[in-house]
Amino acid sequence: MPLGLYVSVPFCKTKCSYCNFASDVFSGERFRAYVQGVCAEIARAEQTAEEMGGRFERDVDSIYFGGGTPSLLPPDLLEHVFDAVRKHFAVARDAEITVECAPGTLMPEMIGALVRLGVNRVSLGVQSFVDGEAAAVGRRHTRAIVLDDIARLREAGIANLNLDLIAGLPHQTAESWRSSLDDAIATGVPHVSVYMLEVDEDSRLGRELIAGGTRYHAHFVPDEDAVADFYTLACEELEGAGIRQYEISNFARAGAESRHNLKYWTRQPYLGFGVDAHSMLPAGPSLSDAGVDAIRFRTPWDLEEFLKWDGEAPCDLISRSSALEETFFLGLRLNCGVELAEAASKFGQEEVQELDDKIADLLRDGLVRLHQGSLFLTPRGRLLSNEVFERFVSIGTVEDLPDILGLDPDDPRRARIAARVKVQ
Repeated sequence: MPLGLYVSVPFCKTKCSYCNFASDVFSGERFRAYVQGVCAEIARAEQTAEEMGGRFERDVDSIYFGGGTPSLLPPDLLEHVFDAVRKHFAVARDAEITVECAPGTLMPEMIGALVRLGVNRVSLGVQSFVDGEAAAVGRRHTRAIVLDDIARLREAGIANLNLDLIAGLPHQTAESWRSSLDDAIATGVPHVSVYMLEVDEDSRLGRELIAGGTRYHAHFVPDEDAVADFYTLACEELEGAGIRQYEISNFARAGAESRHNLKYWTRQPYLGFGVDAHSMLPAGPSLSDAGVDAIRFRTPWDLEEFLKWDGEAPCDLISRSSALEETFFLGLRLNCGVELAEAASKFGQEEVQELDDKIADLLRDGLVRLHQGSLFLTPRGRLLSNEVFERFVSIGTVEDLPDILGLDPDDPRRARIAARVKVQ
C-alpha cells in the first residue's frame, strides 16, 4: 500500500495564542540547518523502518507539508526537501501534494515554487474572516489578504484549496461566526476544516482560560455551549452549500476529500519527518508473526533536540487487539463509520464481539448509532468524541522485542531498541 509522507516545518512569524503545536518563532539562520536535518532523516527512512521491524514501502501517493508555516521557507530550501523525497521515494504522478500556508506569506516567488514543485493542494490557516478575531489571537492577516491569496493561487493553477476555521475564538459571536462561514462558502473552495478551540495547558490562551485570567482576550472566549452551537451551525451551513462533512472536523465537495488525512483515519501507512512528526508502518514479517500489527514512532518535539538528534526514535508496537480498537476510534471520526463485517473479516469475529459491551454502552448513551451493519457517531457523539474514543483504548506490554527482531545477543542495537519500545 503506498505511503503518505508528512513533513513538519515548525517555523512561524508569530506564535498564535491558541497554538499547542511544536512550532515557534525562530531566526532564519535555523531554516537551513533544519532542512538539512529533515533531508538526512528522509535519506535514512528505509534503515529506520527496517531497524524497528516495520515494512518499508517506496511508493508514495500523498505528501503533506504542515507546521508551523511551511510557506516561510525560502523556495530553494523547500526544493531541497522535495528533491530528497523524490530521490528516496517513488512519488506517484497523481499524488496529492499539500502545503499549509499562512495567509499573507504567499509571495509571488513562493507561489511560483509551489507550482514548479508539483504542489496541487494548499491549506490556508484562515481561522476567522473577521479581522478583529484573527488579530486577537495573533494572526497577521485580514479578510482582504485571504481573498487575494485565494485568487492568486487559482490564477497560478492551484484550485484545490482548504480553509481552516476555528469555532470559539475570543470575541466570536453567533453572528460573526456565521459571517466567517458565509465568506468561506462564497469563496467556492472545495474543502473546509472546522476545529473547536482547544483549552489545555499547552497554549498561552488555554493556560489563561484555565487560570481564569484576562490576558490574550481570554475573558472574551465563548462558553462551551456557544462553541458547540457554532460547530453545529457550521455542519448545517456547509452541508447546505454542498460542502459535506466526511470527518468530525472536515468538510468537502464531492471528490475533494483530503487523501492524505484519510490515511490517518483508515490506518494506512505514513512516515513523518521533522520536529514532532509521527509515523506508522505495517509490522514486518518477524513482528507480524509475533502478533504485532503495526509500529509507531515519532521524532523529538523540540527544535534544538531535533537538530542534535541521532535518529533513535521511541517506538510503539501495536498489537492486533490494539489495532482493532484503533480501527474503531479512528474510523468513528469518519461519517462513513466503521463497517462491522469488514472489521470482523480483518481481525476476527470473536475479537470484534469482545467490544460488544463498549458498543452497547455507547448506543445506550446516544453517542453512536448502528445502521445497516455500520457504526456511526451521532451528532451528540461528535461533540463528545473524545469521550467515545477513550472507551476504545487499552495498553498491554511485551518484553522480548529484541528476540522478536532476531538480533544476536551481542548486537549493540538490542539495548537501544529495548529501551525505546513500548508495546500496545
